[in-house]
Amino acid sequence: MAVVLVIEDDASVREGMELALRRQGHTVHTAATGEDGVVQLRERAPDLVVLDLMLPGIDGFETCRRIRALGQVPIIMLTARSDDFDVVAGLEAGADDYVVKPIEPRVLDARIRAVLRRTAPEPGAAGPEQHGDLVIDRAGMLVRKHGEQVSLTPTELKLLLEISRTPGQVYSRSQLLASVWGHDYLGDSRLVDACVQRLRAKIEDVPARPDHVQTVRGFGYRFGRS
Repeated sequence: MAVVLVIEDDASVREGMELALRRQGHTVHTAATGEDGVVQLRERAPDLVVLDLMLPGIDGFETCRRIRALGQVPIIMLTARSDDFDVVAGLEAGADDYVVKPIEPRVLDARIRAVLRRTAPEPGAAGPEQHGDLVIDRAGMLVRKHGEQVSLTPTELKLLLEISRTPGQVYSRSQLLASVWGHDYLGDSRLVDACVQRLRAKIEDVPARPDHVQTVRGFGYRFGRS
């Protein structure tokens, strides 16, 4: 079970999520504002944050950026709409997944468990792999570039581990949604594309001309051969 921080300004929604997640066995802390959420993050060190985008004071986007600046804790954002702008902006700010309101507790719990599974080491992983300037250690769940450890979120790491498993093989967005996120958004590629963008910013010398995570136009992505 996980320690979950819920940042939600609507008291009834917040209390409902807290009750539902406690029933699933999670330890839950709550905050009504982004400012308080950042304080709670420092004090509670949660395993995962559930973050509403529509907050008073600093909004969910800025709160997400502040949380991400402090570390790599997974973030599931809540949005009242599946509007492209809200979803893409939230993902670009650093969220790992999103859930559209009204919230189905079982769906939220499933998403939490799926995100946390991404932190588990791969069974039977071999030794570190050298891919040009990147070293990928599947057993240690670590990535190094030019000898320096790269700080990746669990989702970014899982995406890199998945796509680098077979260099040169093309992975469709639907394949990556299933293998990395553990669910299918019926063709919604925003999760994959936003995560690829963030990953490239961390592992590529020139993100606009990637050597490692390459786009195969009309199909998906592949990991460049070492």
